[in-house]
Amino acid sequence: MDMTPILIVFTVFAAITAIILGPGYFKSRERRELQATVRAAIDKGQPLPPEVIEAMGREATKNVPSRTRDIRRGIIWLAVGIGIAAFGLVGELGWSHDGWDGPEHIGNGLLGIACIPTTVGLAFLVLSFFNKNKD
Repeated sequence: MDMTPILIVFTVFAAITAIILGPGYFKSRERRELQATVRAAIDKGQPLPPEVIEAMGREATKNVPSRTRDIRRGIIWLAVGIGIAAFGLVGELGWSHDGWDGPEHIGNGLLGIACIPTTVGLAFLVLSFFNKNKD
């Protein structure tokens, strides 16, 4: 039995999993090591340098939602949705290797898929109006 197709499929899914889960794992490991170092220093009665305290505080406030971050995310998601929609329209407008054939049926699946990032972008823009935190 040839194992090559199974090995290829396994390798592809393992690579996707590593790309998605890898950064989070390494970030959490780095955080654990920093916390262990801080605990050891406190247990020995060593004073913590201000840089360490500042780095820990900056890490805690890094992912706090802000108005400008919401606007930026909203614009990016809107651009992704509009780009997918434009790609779907260009593919459906009737261009073929022979030239213009006319629009036969505009509204393929890509236009439906484009609604998802567009809606997410609009939601971020709406959230930016309600968010009082500013950078």
